[in-house]
Amino acid sequence: MKASPRNFTTSSDGSLTIWVPELDEHYHSIHGAITESQHVFIDAGLMALDKEEISILEVGLGTALNARLTLEQKGSRSIRYFALEKFPLNDEEINEIEALGHDTEAKLLKVGAGKPTMIETGFTFELSTEDLRNFKTDEPSFDLIYFDAFAPSAQPELWSEDVFQAMYDALLPGGALVTYCAKGVVKRTMKSVGFEVEALPGPPRKREMTRAWKR
Repeated sequence: MKASPRNFTTSSDGSLTIWVPELDEHYHSIHGAITESQHVFIDAGLMALDKEEISILEVGLGTALNARLTLEQKGSRSIRYFALEKFPLNDEEINEIEALGHDTEAKLLKVGAGKPTMIETGFTFELSTEDLRNFKTDEPSFDLIYFDAFAPSAQPELWSEDVFQAMYDALLPGGALVTYCAKGVVKRTMKSVGFEVEALPGPPRKREMTRAWKR
């Protein structure tokens, strides 16, 4: 399977996103890519953990916006960042992102799969192109999951019970999964595998988002 054609576009807060015509899906909210990522993944995720050493799994690296925001706002924390992206951006797309002034994203996107790289002191980044449906860990190893896959309406297979079971198993006790999605069926699926699910106020144009804990 090959990546679908992708087009760069600008969201309403002026930040970059990508549109995939075949799926009619954007990598980030058209109502504000940075605004949504900050609200969902940083404020409700990273800032909700009271730990100095944090291991993060991101599902759907995309333009590396979530990774960039995490790097910028990690503070004194030491972070290991592991990103799953089956279809990473190609060299031409990365060069375009760099030409648009997104140097940090470009630096992250240039890291080859399977090559853990220290981006700066206290922040190690690794990419995997493994299919999410095949991803499993031998033991719990993550404190936080950024679940940023395409919407269930576009790719329902990525929001299945099997996938969320793997996410639950990958989390350390006390860890959390955060996602922009607040559909009832998704929350029920999370609960069915053991997550303690809470609905939080969503980013602009979204009533709710979801945070799920492994207690």
